Amino acid sequence: MSANSETITLNDPKQDVEKNVNDAPSHAPASALTKDSESPSDPHLVQLEPADDPKCLSLWHKWLAVLAISSSSLCATFASSVASFTEAGLARDLHTTHEVTILSISLYVLGLGIGPMFVGPLSELYGRNIIYRTSYVLFFAFTWPTAFPPNIATFLAFRFITGLCGSAFLSVAGGSVSDLFDNAHVATPMAVYTISPFIGPVVGPLISGFIVQNTDWRWCYRVLLIWQFAQTVLLFTCVPETYVPVILKKKARKLRKTTGDEKYYAPLERQEHSLFRMILFSIYTPFQLLLFDRMALALDVWSALLLGILYLAFQAFPIIFEEVHGFNVQSTGLSFLGIGLGMVAALSTQPYWNALFRRKAVKHNGHPPPEVRLIIGQVGGILAPIGLFIMAFTTYKQVHWSGPIIGSIPFGAGVYFIYTGVFTYLVTAYRPIAASAMAANSAMRSTFAAVFPLFAGQMYHRLGTVGATALLAGLTTLMAPLPFIFYRIGARLRATSRFAVP
Repeated sequence: MSANSETITLNDPKQDVEKNVNDAPSHAPASALTKDSESPSDPHLVQLEPADDPKCLSLWHKWLAVLAISSSSLCATFASSVASFTEAGLARDLHTTHEVTILSISLYVLGLGIGPMFVGPLSELYGRNIIYRTSYVLFFAFTWPTAFPPNIATFLAFRFITGLCGSAFLSVAGGSVSDLFDNAHVATPMAVYTISPFIGPVVGPLISGFIVQNTDWRWCYRVLLIWQFAQTVLLFTCVPETYVPVILKKKARKLRKTTGDEKYYAPLERQEHSLFRMILFSIYTPFQLLLFDRMALALDVWSALLLGILYLAFQAFPIIFEEVHGFNVQSTGLSFLGIGLGMVAALSTQPYWNALFRRKAVKHNGHPPPEVRLIIGQVGGILAPIGLFIMAFTTYKQVHWSGPIIGSIPFGAGVYFIYTGVFTYLVTAYRPIAASAMAANSAMRSTFAAVFPLFAGQMYHRLGTVGATALLAGLTTLMAPLPFIFYRIGARLRATSRFAVP
């Protein structure tokens, strides 16, 4: 589950990150940008006209594209957690241990975190659609060995590879949403897209629980193949190219062919690009940010802790609901509905937050400080530990099984609020390297999500369901003051940062 600077809801026109993306590759160093400035009066310079502008598409077409992209993103993260209930069958049929089978989740999530560093620069050279279509065809193709694995080594290797392929929808897709809608109307479609990667991990165990309870575990991956095929068809038929520099490049190529005049050109064709340098820049800048900026590091650790806890739940919920409350597999899968309900409930409050940010923008004459984005994170910082503490102290056998599920609702809502606040703050506060800021966040989140499931079983059996969940609640409580602290001193920290805007 990863996202980059292009996946964030920015309602203020002054904070439209996508403008930066359209002007020049955000992953590239300065030397990779255009050498000579072209005059807008040049008759051979191809211009964007309403017929070419993705923002001028019909409303139903734009929403169809958003839903296709969002469902593809949901499918990519669903694939991470669909393995959660396949571990017993995997260990039995491929002759391995339970600890090794947990790697089916960890390696996939690791691929999701690493992939954005590579596909981001590629999308800026070749456009969004070719990345979507290529990655999903590969995603579909490389899932076959996981549905029909000859041995555990092959299975785990292809789980990592499919994670890499699915990562395109966590690093590029949000840019398409920004391309399709102007600033006044982008909030709602962006919110729909933003929540889709977080709903996916919740849906995974819900579906895999029913499959494993009633048939062979391999059908989890066969169902995934069917879904991937359907999404691939949607991507080829319903999602147009939306990246303006590539649209102009295609238009220039068409004009040269139809008119025979080779002088027609698009700005992207006059830029000097080094794909190697763009990828290198995309890799080392996020780590520089983590090493030298304390504020970015703290926010990244906070969001990484939450994703780690979410993926830890795939090991913890079977212990809580199967071992303590005697649930079967499919009923345990249904217990994840509480987290999903909390996320959807939080999403429904988006109109309130949009109105609040508009008022803040007016108050600051259209230039609100990035710290106003942390207000929504303050609410999440309170809700997440409250939900975990409720879960912790309702996991006793004598307490009704609905207690932990009720506690997971505020936790799910808190996760959504925290991610929305942290993502938007990183993009606005670190505007010059917004993509790198989100890549750093993605890499750390994926690392935590990959590692936490590996020790979840031992922790819950050693500390008990109450102690282990209370420990997680305590960790989130320690991190809860961050949005309040940075709301007050963030401007001062930004002024001394080598990366943030002053």
